[in-house]
Amino acid sequence: MTLTPTLTILELEGMYPDDIEERQIFAAPPDHTYTINFVRGQLGTKGNGPLRPISELPDELCSQVDGLMVFRHYLTEEDIKRFPKLKVVVRMGVGYDRLDRAALAKRNVTVCNVPDYGTAEIADHALALALTLRRGVLLHHELQRSTPAAPWAVVDTPLVSRIQGATFGVLGLGRIGTAAALRAKAFGWNVIFYDPYLPNGVDKSLGLERVRSLEDLFRRSTTLSIHCPHTRETRQLVSAPLLSLLPPGAILVNTARGEVVDLSAVEAALRSGALAGAGLDVLPREPIPEPAHPLIQAYRNKEKWLEGRLVITPHSAFYSPGSWDDIRTNSAQTMRDVLVDGLRSNIITPETE
Repeated sequence: MTLTPTLTILELEGMYPDDIEERQIFAAPPDHTYTINFVRGQLGTKGNGPLRPISELPDELCSQVDGLMVFRHYLTEEDIKRFPKLKVVVRMGVGYDRLDRAALAKRNVTVCNVPDYGTAEIADHALALALTLRRGVLLHHELQRSTPAAPWAVVDTPLVSRIQGATFGVLGLGRIGTAAALRAKAFGWNVIFYDPYLPNGVDKSLGLERVRSLEDLFRRSTTLSIHCPHTRETRQLVSAPLLSLLPPGAILVNTARGEVVDLSAVEAALRSGALAGAGLDVLPREPIPEPAHPLIQAYRNKEKWLEGRLVITPHSAFYSPGSWDDIRTNSAQTMRDVLVDGLRSNIITPETE
């Protein structure tokens, strides 16, 4: 009698109320010669609450794991040592900066991400932040609920300006950057982008203008939206020297990764008036540590100088009930493809930035 080998797949957080979807995907044709043992790790808490550390997992479970599905945890070299059979890690999202990829590469562990979820939601969110600031929605919201309420009148502010004919800059024209660019174009912005990794002709196919340098992107963008990944190259890329190049009255939107933007430089630009406003869905450190960064403290304290000029959302741009379901099914399908069927779906190679 031949024993059927078992592959154990661990989803760390226990993000969903059951495992019905995952088991259907792992059992779907084509048939395979493995038995799948899918385990929900229960290291998460509802919403974006604190995570329990990977060190709390029992050694017996870790020793069996062939595939690991990671959403919010950081996977360090010490964590990786706990999984001697590990073959595949699926990051349940687009970014993979939470994974120690060098340590995984040493172990010949295949790393995958899930790039095809939340694209529309994040692009919508980026435009929502831009429009909320650029049309003075947040400013008037805050003024009209103050005590006493502000006069029933327009406000002369650099935040508010005409969209049509203004320049919307996109830093990073991947899936989400492209979706945001096309939405901005539909609103009437002239859209420019900078992405040194794209082949020639992308601008022609999308009807956008490509700029050849970061400096040119910043000099021309009255609204700048960040859509590049966090890599060694992009860490704190958006810094004081670049922010100083933005035209007067510019606004900055970041729905990509908080580490790409120097938050202290954003604070200084807002205080000096070099930036009219900023919309941030991501921050360099999440959840926000205490004591919070001075800009976050000023935002929480509703300091007058920041009134109507800063929007912060808690890394929620990706979320809708539909995208939450997509994370689940696409992550399980990617794990099935790579670990079970030997395909190369969404693989992030060690040399990928």
